Amino acid sequence: MARAWIYDRTQSSDYVDAVRKAKAKKRRPPARYLVRYYDVAGKLRSEVASNKDKAEARCAELETALRAGSYVDPKSSKVTFTDMAEKWLESRHDLRKSTWWKYRGLLDNHVIPKWGDLPLNAIEREDIAVWVAKLLKSKEDGGSALGPSQARHAFRVLSMVLEWCVPRRIPVNPARGVKLPVRPEAEHVYLSYEQVEALANASAGLRTKYDRPTAGAGINKALILLLAYTGLRWGEAAALRVGRIDLARRRVRVAVTFYEIGGEQLEGLPKTGKRRTVSFPASLVPVLRPLVDGRDKNDLVFTTARGLSLRANNWRVREFNAAVNAAGLAAEGLTPHKLRHTAASLAIAAGADVKVVQQMLGHADASMTLNVYGHLFPDRLDEVADVLDIRRQAALAGMAA
Repeated sequence: MARAWIYDRTQSSDYVDAVRKAKAKKRRPPARYLVRYYDVAGKLRSEVASNKDKAEARCAELETALRAGSYVDPKSSKVTFTDMAEKWLESRHDLRKSTWWKYRGLLDNHVIPKWGDLPLNAIEREDIAVWVAKLLKSKEDGGSALGPSQARHAFRVLSMVLEWCVPRRIPVNPARGVKLPVRPEAEHVYLSYEQVEALANASAGLRTKYDRPTAGAGINKALILLLAYTGLRWGEAAALRVGRIDLARRRVRVAVTFYEIGGEQLEGLPKTGKRRTVSFPASLVPVLRPLVDGRDKNDLVFTTARGLSLRANNWRVREFNAAVNAAGLAAEGLTPHKLRHTAASLAIAAGADVKVVQQMLGHADASMTLNVYGHLFPDRLDEVADVLDIRRQAALAGMAA
């Protein structure tokens, strides 16, 4: 039994009378055809069709959707994007606070201004593709002047909201399959051991214009060496507590990180949401010991001369950049985050495999590590082939004996 069918309203005297009255008043008569169907709840519904072809097309569409279980109540898909975006964001209690506010900013600045007033069923894939392209255009050309990475982030938020609406409000996500701008490959900076030491030493000798040690001179060297030889993110190192450094076992427990929202410094879980333990070279023990011995386990390891927590922008501008210049490394394009790349490159050169580097850096999975640092791992194809050859020859010799 069909669950959708076409009803010709000329069979109803009420309809015939309505057409006559409309013509007498020179108005457009009501549509002739209705598409009737029973929805998934068994409720009888009807939709108006302006002509028989459209009625037949809608009837076939409804039949297919009802049989496949992909039927969507038309009223549900008419809710605006803004309404659903706000509900989606409110539901994301699983996000880190910094990520939540990042999504909030992308919605307010780029997504809602374009899609906010539209009903969900009016958002088309082609229009999304045009919007993504426009995000990349300069403001002079009517665009948003975003870089490829930011444009991809804005698109991802739009897509996540739409995906959240499937299948109750829309049958499919119209953002699926949209071609995104290619993210430019990040230019990594890998320092040598000598360059790391030069940078660390320069940072320890920084002085103000009044010829006094800078606010971070007392901790800069230890911090830079820890970043360069362990791969900790800057926020993870800045939030490190004395009790999470084990000098005897040469271990650091990475349990929290600092991040900033609206100028306020907050503490939360590391980027992936997982804690980890990393090791550091024995030669760093005497460098770290003065910052650990005799202090309360809850004290921050790295603070300013006044005992305040480090702030990312202040430390980078006033301490790190000054040390880069003093060490003659300005041409390298260094940032504190680039020390993380240095740590990875030094570890790989020392023989660390992918899983070790993944654990060290706190990547979510090994594929991320390979995507970023795969080119640094040595080509061992010949080495493997040589071992296979030796063992094959031994097997052949044994069979011949």
